[in-house]
This record gives sequence, structure tokens and C-alpha cells, in this order.
Amino acid sequence: MLTSVLARSWTKSQILKVSAFDDVTYAKTVFCFRGAVMRRTFSISVAGLMMIASAITLQGLTANAESQFEIAVIKRPSCGCCTRWVEHLQSNGFKTNVKESGQLRSIRARLGVPTDLAACHTAQIDGYVIEGHVPADAIKRLLAERPEATGLAVPGMPIGSPGMEGGTPETYDVILFSKNRQQSFGRYRTDKLISK
Repeated sequence: MLTSVLARSWTKSQILKVSAFDDVTYAKTVFCFRGAVMRRTFSISVAGLMMIASAITLQGLTANAESQFEIAVIKRPSCGCCTRWVEHLQSNGFKTNVKESGQLRSIRARLGVPTDLAACHTAQIDGYVIEGHVPADAIKRLLAERPEATGLAVPGMPIGSPGMEGGTPETYDVILFSKNRQQSFGRYRTDKLISK
């Protein structure tokens, strides 16, 4: 099976011999360069090949995790910091769908956001609620780790958080919350994680 995969990736004229022995696949190829024939032998372990394939797959999944899901943002019509937060998400690879509403309080209640975590906008992504100026990297980590929780929140509007740039940046916590639990998901300054 592996030899046929390798064989399909090279042209017929390049392959001299492909044979498999236990956990090692050897492929001898001939390359012609201005009339000179050069022989090269490649040795690839099956385990090594599987590790490379896994790493490439994982990297692709991680890089595209945020773009697989659309984040639905609900904000007040006149909120400029909410618009800047959406721009922060977009510049970090998220696809966004923004709706404006004057009914954020009732939306937060329906989604299970505690009143002490309320901020100026609410979002949803892949079954999680995102409340306030949560950094894109925290959302990516949430999607990668998939903890049992309602979502993430940055209560209030900390200076220097994504969308609240300007002035002296404050240190703030991103809160992982559920119905009966709140805990820090990370301590941030601007959009940078400074401690878990």
C-alpha cells in the first residue's frame, strides 16, 4: 500500500525500484541532469512518514480551526470598540457575521452569561459563548482544548484589550465560565497571554 502511494507520487521514468522491508521503505530513483545520470537512495521509515503526515495534518487543522467556524457577533449599533474587536478577529483569521441589537441583556440571559461577566458585545462560535473583548488567541485555544464550559468572557472593557486599544494597557483575566463555575483561562495584557 505504502509503496503504491510512493510510486504514484513519482513519474514512471523516475522509479527504478520500490520495495518494502518491515518498517523501512527504500526507493531508488534516477535523475538526469545534462546527460549525467545520478543515483540517489532515500530511506524513509514508515513510523517517520506517519509522524510527518500527522504533523502536517495537525498543523493544517490548527491553522484552519478558526476559519472552519463562523463567529456570530451581536453588538450595539453605535459601539466603536465592538467594531474594532471584530476587526481584531478578522485579522486573526476568523470569519465573522455581525448583527446589531439593542437587546443584549436578554440575549446574554438566554445564552447563560452571568451578569457579573457582562460586556458590550456577545458572540457565539461552535457552541461556545464569547462575551466582551476576548483575544483571538484565547478563542483559538478554547476551540482547540474544548473544555466543558459555556464560554469565555472579559468582563467590563479593560484598556488595551482587543478593540480597546489606546492608553496604558491593563492586565486582565479571560474567564472560562459555565452555569455554576468561573475560573481564569489566562491573564492577558493587550492581546498577549502573560500567564495561564
